[in-house]
Amino acid sequence: MNTFHNNLGDTWKDRSLPEQMANIGAEVGRSLNWRKKGNPQMSTNAFYRALELFDCTVADKKNKDRLSEILRVREFYVDYMIGENQYQFTDEAWEKYFLYFTIAARS
Repeated sequence: MNTFHNNLGDTWKDRSLPEQMANIGAEVGRSLNWRKKGNPQMSTNAFYRALELFDCTVADKKNKDRLSEILRVREFYVDYMIGENQYQFTDEAWEKYFLYFTIAARS
């Protein structure tokens, strides 16, 4: 897997959890939008960027009390994009989930 965000670890930890999750949500949204538009390569790239951001969020020590939620959301996202969607998510559910982090990050 390629590294898409060079030196992200240096600045990622300075962001709040809502900011981190909002950024993840932006990549998730991109992956969904590219998939809708029929561009699997761009969708896959956004998917990997989102995973990279999830991993940086997990590695951030200040998020240790929220690891179970973060890792569970990552699991659901992987299942939705390349699994069998056993949790029966929809594009709309993903947009709604991350919307609240975007609102929190802006306030």
